[in-house]
Amino acid sequence: MKTDKTSSLFRAFRNRNYAVFFSGQSVSQIGTWMQRTAVSWVIYSLTHSVFMLGLAVFAQQFPSFLLSLPGGVVSDRYNRHKILLITQTASMIQAILLAALILTNHYVIWEILTLSVVLGIINAFDVPARQPMVHEMINDKEDLANALALNSAMVNIARLVGPALSGIILQVFGAGICFSLNALSFVAVITSLLLMKLPEFKPPAVKKKVSHELAEGFRYLQQTPAIGTIILLIVVLSLLVLPYDTMVPVFAKVIFKGNAATFGYISSFMGLGAIMGSLFFASLKKGTNMRIIILMSIVILGVGLIIFSRISYFPVAMPFAVLIGFGSLMPTTACITTIQMEAASHMRGRVMSYVAMGYFGMLPLGSLLIGTISEKITAPLTMLCQGIIAIGIAALFFKLLIKDKPGGKNREQFKKTHELEIEKI
Repeated sequence: MKTDKTSSLFRAFRNRNYAVFFSGQSVSQIGTWMQRTAVSWVIYSLTHSVFMLGLAVFAQQFPSFLLSLPGGVVSDRYNRHKILLITQTASMIQAILLAALILTNHYVIWEILTLSVVLGIINAFDVPARQPMVHEMINDKEDLANALALNSAMVNIARLVGPALSGIILQVFGAGICFSLNALSFVAVITSLLLMKLPEFKPPAVKKKVSHELAEGFRYLQQTPAIGTIILLIVVLSLLVLPYDTMVPVFAKVIFKGNAATFGYISSFMGLGAIMGSLFFASLKKGTNMRIIILMSIVILGVGLIIFSRISYFPVAMPFAVLIGFGSLMPTTACITTIQMEAASHMRGRVMSYVAMGYFGMLPLGSLLIGTISEKITAPLTMLCQGIIAIGIAALFFKLLIKDKPGGKNREQFKKTHELEIEKI
């Protein structure tokens, strides 16, 4: 039977559960990006402070940092399908409350920040369960890398469509409608979860203390430096480079002298670049060196940030917004895919919780840092420095990533030791 590039690019859709989940998640992700864009615009319109934008990111993501490790243990212990049903329903309630606040026009900043904290707590349990569950949806493990890449493409398409829709709706109808549509979008993902037919959940044979499981996860990372180095890279990028998007409202309103629609368009051009990156990633052949992809995309991100920061004319800046989008999602996508492929199955939830802890811990701190610095030295100069730092990070991690061999002896030794411990018990 002859296969073409198109069928190869979308081969993960041969798995029914994945196709059903993908369709529901696609709608929900568009709503999520609409809400993110609207929250940033509401806060900046009320305060005109980049620091407050950083604080909003901090409020949403720092709780995920604090609770992501327990979230990983929960993911490894309990039925991930049920966990997602709970977290997605809770996210829908959070969006309804946010919409109610805005539509009744009785809201202040602290209320929006409080609801952001609630969403951060929900995500601490959602992310460690959602990422590894892709493995349970895929029958043919040869399709796994493609499924993870298509997941990234789906998020990035939402990143293109969501902000553009949000910018238009903000201008015409207001933020309340954006939040209402996000709440409605959760119906799609909850329905898709209910339609999935997964194998019966088998709880772990050995029940251990949470502290023991967390320590076991940390020991696993120590014994698998190929994975530990990648998580360290995510931490550094999240702190120093990825919070560039904190300053996008400033570029829209101050540098390009635009409005909410301008903000939405910038985010959408970045989303377009991310889609291009995701489709490129999905088309990669088996055996491609992911570590080279990670490093090259960080360099592309750095170049995009440097050039974008120097341009004050909106049409000329947009191609470099695309470049930023291409370079910003590719490192995290490649890192997560590499970790998912190389991590032992019984450790996957805990490993992903460490990834979530690194990302959700450093990104909010980075947003506060970037917000504070940009108010002192201006947003364009701050972004220029971030671009230079990105290229420096790629150079610094080059030797660390290239010398690490995936799935080495330490990983196999750890797996055998773990199995022997179970047999003894």
